[in-house]
Amino acid sequence: MSFLARLREDLDAAASHDPAARGSMENLVVYSGLHAIWMHRLTHRMWARPGLRFPARVLSQLTRFATGIEIHPGATIGRRFFIDHGMGVVIGETAEIGDDVMLYHGVTLGGRSLARIKRHPTICDGVTVGAGAKILGPVTIGKNSAVGANAVVVKDAPADSIITGIPARWRHRQVKETQAAVDPAEYIDPAIYI
Repeated sequence: MSFLARLREDLDAAASHDPAARGSMENLVVYSGLHAIWMHRLTHRMWARPGLRFPARVLSQLTRFATGIEIHPGATIGRRFFIDHGMGVVIGETAEIGDDVMLYHGVTLGGRSLARIKRHPTICDGVTVGAGAKILGPVTIGKNSAVGANAVVVKDAPADSIITGIPARWRHRQVKETQAAVDPAEYIDPAIYI
């Protein structure tokens, strides 16, 4: 896919995920989530070349200072990825993110180990992660799932799950939740209100 085609795809993804998006030119200039992912694509290519790992880290840190979003150059990120607002997002080195994933601000895809192993989450296609959620360790969040705001996830969740709470628990989506757009910020854990 050409650079311009990928740019257009990212701008379209931003417009489809954010009702406040007013046009491609404005999104191109002011969306820090887009800037962070574009720079990540460059640093990820550099990271793949052992002689360029240090410059990749330096460039990723400059991007962090400019956008408030920290994405390690080693992280693998799919197409049409969108970070809404973005401030405080952290994505670790061994994180794997599928296509059509959306993160809100304050999300951490972090590790729980100091060993040089797969220590960050795998986020499958079509997942939405609510503001402030923490997904920690080499867990897998299944396709088309939603992680609620401020959830702390330390265990795997299957496809089509709603994941909420501290520590987070998952449940399957109900039929009505698969027919409409899902806003994970509105999910609550019913167990804490019973």
